[in-house]
Amino acid sequence: MPFLNELKHTLPDVKAYRLMQKLFKQNPVLKDIIDNSNTIHQVKKKIKSWALKALQENKEAYLYYIEEKTGKDQLEKVTSKDYAAIRILDYITYSGRQFKDPNLKGEMVENDPFAILMQCARKGTGGGKPAFFYDMIHLFMQFSGHEYPLPDKPDIKSWMDRYSSGLDPEVVKQRGKNKLRILKIIIKKIDQGKTKSKRFTFSKGMSDRKKLALAKTWWNDHKFHLKFAVRTPEDLNEMLGYSLDRETMVSLKQARKVGIPFFVNPYYLSLLDTQACSGSLGADLAIRQYVIYSKELINEFGNIVAWEKEDIVEPGKPNAAGWIIPDDSIHRRYPDIAILIPKTMGRACGGLCSICQRMYGFQHGDLNFDLKKLKAKDSWEDRLEASINYFEKDSQLRDILITGGDALMSTNKILKRILQSVYKMAKRKLAANKKRKDGEKYAQIIRVRLGTRLPVYLPMRIQSGLVQILSDFKEKALKIGIQQFVFQTHFESPMEITPETRLCVQQLNKAGWIVTNQLVFTSAASRRGHTAKLRKVLNDIGILPYYSFTVKGFMENNNAFSPNARLVQESMEEKIIGLLPDKFYPDVRQLPLNAENAVDRICQLRKKARLPFLASDRNVLNLPGVGKSLTFRTIGITHDGRRILEFDHDSTRYHSPIIEKIGKVTIIESKSIHDYLLQLDNMGEDVTEYASIYGYSLSETEPRIPIYEYPSYDYRVTEKMTNLAIQ
Repeated sequence: MPFLNELKHTLPDVKAYRLMQKLFKQNPVLKDIIDNSNTIHQVKKKIKSWALKALQENKEAYLYYIEEKTGKDQLEKVTSKDYAAIRILDYITYSGRQFKDPNLKGEMVENDPFAILMQCARKGTGGGKPAFFYDMIHLFMQFSGHEYPLPDKPDIKSWMDRYSSGLDPEVVKQRGKNKLRILKIIIKKIDQGKTKSKRFTFSKGMSDRKKLALAKTWWNDHKFHLKFAVRTPEDLNEMLGYSLDRETMVSLKQARKVGIPFFVNPYYLSLLDTQACSGSLGADLAIRQYVIYSKELINEFGNIVAWEKEDIVEPGKPNAAGWIIPDDSIHRRYPDIAILIPKTMGRACGGLCSICQRMYGFQHGDLNFDLKKLKAKDSWEDRLEASINYFEKDSQLRDILITGGDALMSTNKILKRILQSVYKMAKRKLAANKKRKDGEKYAQIIRVRLGTRLPVYLPMRIQSGLVQILSDFKEKALKIGIQQFVFQTHFESPMEITPETRLCVQQLNKAGWIVTNQLVFTSAASRRGHTAKLRKVLNDIGILPYYSFTVKGFMENNNAFSPNARLVQESMEEKIIGLLPDKFYPDVRQLPLNAENAVDRICQLRKKARLPFLASDRNVLNLPGVGKSLTFRTIGITHDGRRILEFDHDSTRYHSPIIEKIGKVTIIESKSIHDYLLQLDNMGEDVTEYASIYGYSLSETEPRIPIYEYPSYDYRVTEKMTNLAIQ
């Protein structure tokens, strides 16, 4: 396929041309190949021979390249130079291929990096951008044997120490001031009649002092925060002490104009700084990135498409993973787990995260923050039973994740009803199995999970009434074989962990439920040491890290996106100091069995293993096809430096058989590594600390630690899969 005509004639800018000259100066062999070849075919043939000769010096690396031996253990035998050789060979293998780029609304992009090099060197055209040449310079530095020293434990700990947590006394004190400022604004709005509420009102003639005292008691009521959540850019700025700059306000007003909703509650707003402070400078950037919408999101809103194709549900028809779904209350990717989204207020959240995977639903009005309209209708229980029956009649489902939205946005009464329905369903499934032969029995429900971000957004939601419901459910569910009770939450920053959230998690643990965390690895959260510090503070309050995710989506999430190479780098260079040796796996298996003492048990395990934190999470990407994986090879690069990755499915996971039909998944990243580093520089980071990021072009998915494995049955489950249709 010919090199794209448009790029063939595009003039590179001065910087790009200078970088090309630097590349050739550092690599005279490469320059000689370019200069003394008549065609691009000859260039690729010579470079391939050069790279292949180098790779064959390490037999194990060559076997990995040809995929005769794969997996994490095999990848560990591949040297840094081998990484580069494999990438060069893959660039050539996949050169000339064109891909639809969802970041560019389906525009075709071509992978032909050596054609760009030759065109620029011989014709002074080719369209290569500086980001492309920076990546190529680092590729050939790596191929020539250059290696960056790995950080040691003191380096990592010093990076962690850069970040404050919401438990630090100075931060707690500042949040107290923020709370007072916000309450005074709300009192003023009530007095002026701008916000009316029967529940939150003042008596006639009440003094300012008594109003403030009363308002402080309201602060502990989660309904207060839902009522007074800000819904306009102007209110947001007022709550933040008019600290937002003009450019930000212009963007936020445009966001409202295009239809992006605002919903940020007073408690969460109190976590944001309104003035610079040396002790916590930049510490709230990961929170701020969730609240302040980016220009890319605003520009793309209205044209956003679903990232996860299996989230598109047509009742009675198979989704992208091949599962037949009864209605949009069920989402399913895997044989053993499905998501239940009851038709209650649990479809809403305590706030809108800017990188929400369901942003495409907001743009069509399917999702909103009209909480009254989202309340359960009279028919919701009938819909619930129909959805619950799906789990009962399925041969493989053993894990139910109740989420939304947010599971805890439902009232206690409704949540109790949902859990009671789950209990009855699991009991019926257990009884039905007694009539089936061994090898024909269905998987019974052994894990119940609740997905919620309210421990972050509204920790005051977790009160004694809810704790009792959770405790009662666990007590009776244990008797019918359900063994694991898990809250899945989403802390993004150590600054989100406050005295209120610590108390909230204590209450969930008290009910006998373990709490796990899923982090979205945004650009602000991806800074050196940030995720490591988050893991430590999570452990301190009794939470186990579960997943760290690459940001999903296309150009709408460009601002928050961190390249997958950075996620691999974090795993290899920072998270590594918290990896638990195999000999401690028996200890970690016991953690969910004594959730009531989670803080002490986690602390004891860290001390016993001499770890600063438990790196119990897996770094992965939610594939736009089916499943989660960080098994990939970098097979190409666009003219503007964005990497093209080919993902394979996680070989350690039980998948729908459809993955054999789907095969590997190609993803074009929305941001180059160079542009990512420029963004970090603007956040105040020393980008030289990230220099090794360019070398992470291969990856294998990490194995799950035993705490996240399903307990085994004392019988053989049928191999038959129900509710499956693969055409």
